[in-house]
Amino acid sequence: MPSLWPHNGPVPRSKDVPSGRSIPSGSDFLQLNAADAPAGGLSEWLARRLRLAIADGRLAVGDRLPATRTLAEELRVSRGVVTEAYQRLIEDGHAAGRGRAGTVVVAAPVMAPAAAPARTRTAATPPPGAVFPAEPGADVFDVVRAAPARIDLSPGTPDLASFPRSAWLRAERRVLGTLAATGLGYGDPRGTPELRRAVAKWLARNRGIAADPDEVLIVNGTAQTLGLLVRVLGDRGVSAVAVEDPGSLGTRQHLRYWGMRTPPVPVDADGIRVTGLRDCGAPAVMVTPAHQFPTGVVLGGGRRRELMRWATGTGGLIIEDDYDAEHRYDRPPVPALRAMLPEHVCYAGSVSKLLAPTLRTGWVVAPPELHGALVDAKRFTDLGSAALPQLVLADLMETGELERRLRQLRRRHRARRDAMIRAVDTHLPNATVQGAAAGLHLTVTFDAGFADTELAAAALARGVKTHPLSWHRQRRGRPGLVLGYAASTVTGIEEGVAVIGKVLA
Repeated sequence: MPSLWPHNGPVPRSKDVPSGRSIPSGSDFLQLNAADAPAGGLSEWLARRLRLAIADGRLAVGDRLPATRTLAEELRVSRGVVTEAYQRLIEDGHAAGRGRAGTVVVAAPVMAPAAAPARTRTAATPPPGAVFPAEPGADVFDVVRAAPARIDLSPGTPDLASFPRSAWLRAERRVLGTLAATGLGYGDPRGTPELRRAVAKWLARNRGIAADPDEVLIVNGTAQTLGLLVRVLGDRGVSAVAVEDPGSLGTRQHLRYWGMRTPPVPVDADGIRVTGLRDCGAPAVMVTPAHQFPTGVVLGGGRRRELMRWATGTGGLIIEDDYDAEHRYDRPPVPALRAMLPEHVCYAGSVSKLLAPTLRTGWVVAPPELHGALVDAKRFTDLGSAALPQLVLADLMETGELERRLRQLRRRHRARRDAMIRAVDTHLPNATVQGAAAGLHLTVTFDAGFADTELAAAALARGVKTHPLSWHRQRRGRPGLVLGYAASTVTGIEEGVAVIGKVLA
């Protein structure tokens, strides 16, 4: 493997250097210059410079140091000088020899408080109370994700540790092995034909949606779907999209960022209350009918018919966020609204809860009236999503690998869901549990008068991270927590819920 710190060929010997010209003795690596070292103390000087670079972050844990021969040639010192400096770091516990992998940084030295720069103090982790304000700001989820915790019970994250790395790499090799050179150029802003075909088949098999590949638009996740859709609707004079209450804070933030009002519509045991939708007067509504977020209720048959009558009677638009419908345990599948009313339903899905959010890959199937405008909005936003991940995902779908993974995830998630229910029964006996039959989270509410943001902050102070239910409300309601279980172990789930129980006690 080539060095990460290359140089331009061998350093010239003294006989190759014209007389009267000094010989360079420095390295681009950390801007080291052997001329700065005291006489007779080269190794100690080099070790000290390396310790300082590790301490101030220029060298991070996991970084590989240059090969001893390479650095010695650049500094014009003997290889033994560099070897001795590296050995001092190893003896101090700051580095480790990894054979052919070289010498790797494994730990940073502890700096004295007085030596810490001011920016280190200002960048310190905020106190738990600051992580969970009563009125969350635009960056609230960034702050929560960055907050350290022993046990993370935040909702919305799948089991990232089980991402199918080997299957993904095999598919990537197959794709690159057959991809024509023209496939590396600009493509169709709607997405690659391969993924649009695969998504159409996936939706037909798993969600009962009959869609032609030409109706599928590939996007960078549901977040981009909202951004594109709001701009298209805004051009048509729409200024409000009704949302479920309680409902996703993230969805509400995205809609508001693009200038939409988000009038709340109450949710009960049968889902969104369509009478409230009629009363608010919004021409569009965002719903999560298969597994309402965060309550987990399913939109009942009567409500479905009522919602569809609202759409057909008023010409309204239903935006269906099918964010985790594939994950179900104790109930039969729920048909997508798009399968029943394609002329009035804009369907949005993604692989964020199935594979990983970092892939930023999703799809939208819009009513014919909006499809062309959405494609134009996508084209002039980014010319289309990255093609290589699309082709790899299409391969995983077509070969059945994605469905095999879904079956594995259901078994693993069911075991973790069961562990969370047992833990809640044991440690939160007075809590009411909602949404346990499907999804990646459940919601617990309490018949009490405390602020759930304070409960979440107190749990974080003890190393357990979750979401307060009040963040996802626009109207007042019972305090509660939204507890994710997909990304935690059974042991972590049990311990985390026990900590919450102790906080309440």
